[in-house]
Amino acid sequence: MNYLARRAGEELLRPGSAYGADPLGTLEVMDGRPVLRFERRLAHQPEKVWRALTEPGELAHWFPATVTTQPRSGGILRFSFDADTPDGDYANGKVLELDPPKVFAFSWAGSVLRFELVPETDGCLLLFSHTLSGTGTEGDLPSVARQAPGWDACLGLLVATLDGEPAEPGGSDWFLARAEAYVESYGLGEGEALVDGDGWMLRFERDLVQPREQVWAVLTEGDAPVVGGQAPVRFTHGYLEPAAVTELQEGRTVEYGWRHGNHDAGTVRLVLRDQQPLGTRLVLTQTVPQALAEQRATQLAAWQTHLELLFAALHGDVRCPWPRERTELLRQRYEDRLRGRR
Repeated sequence: MNYLARRAGEELLRPGSAYGADPLGTLEVMDGRPVLRFERRLAHQPEKVWRALTEPGELAHWFPATVTTQPRSGGILRFSFDADTPDGDYANGKVLELDPPKVFAFSWAGSVLRFELVPETDGCLLLFSHTLSGTGTEGDLPSVARQAPGWDACLGLLVATLDGEPAEPGGSDWFLARAEAYVESYGLGEGEALVDGDGWMLRFERDLVQPREQVWAVLTEGDAPVVGGQAPVRFTHGYLEPAAVTELQEGRTVEYGWRHGNHDAGTVRLVLRDQQPLGTRLVLTQTVPQALAEQRATQLAAWQTHLELLFAALHGDVRCPWPRERTELLRQRYEDRLRGRR
């Protein structure tokens, strides 16, 4: 759910556990809505697992919110988050399916959560799906980078609770590795090349769990942008020639020009927005004239690499030197994708 990143950051299991070896959830987009699906084989009978899925006292051990009402068919569910009690969609959900001990589904904040238990000889198979809203930063495709590892963390807590084992506290290293795996597997870090007048606009959008002020601090450490000054190194990369900063909104927006040879080529713009319910939405664009269309693959690859390094640095993993092999691999991928579109 939308508070998953908070829960995942507070209560993780260490990567060495079986939890760390769980397969990634699958992702598909249906009618514009991202759908995440997870499977867990549990060594417990459906009746026991059902209690963990539906009873408020049991949900408290693993679910990202406190459920304060017992589910009933067609009934309203109430949620709270410790001292942070949300309003509107975050406070209420509605039971959509209730078939003990088989199916439990409910709506919450524009999304649908569905749990199904399939009996097996030695326990049961849990089939869990989360259909996101498809709109807003709380339920769009980029948010999968936060939602998916968050659910992995919660399901790990569920398994530990059922097994009677303690969930060992961990740090953000697990979350980083898991989030990077989802981003890579489902292309969540990839940019796009959009027709823009008589040229092109390259665009990236990344979901970051850190607050905007922290993202800005990492980007500007020791080298804050100034209008009229050279674009700072952390706002650019070594595959373009940056020019002067033309627009600056402290903590939110930087725009600067870029050059190719001795000529102005276009602009680069980085925008940080507060996203719901937490963290930062980063949007980066670069304009490319038609005459330099052959630069698109290189620029896309360099920016994807740059944002991957930023994502890791925000979790305390500063990676040096620049991974040129990674950039070249990405360049080849983008080149293949763009072939025939010039």
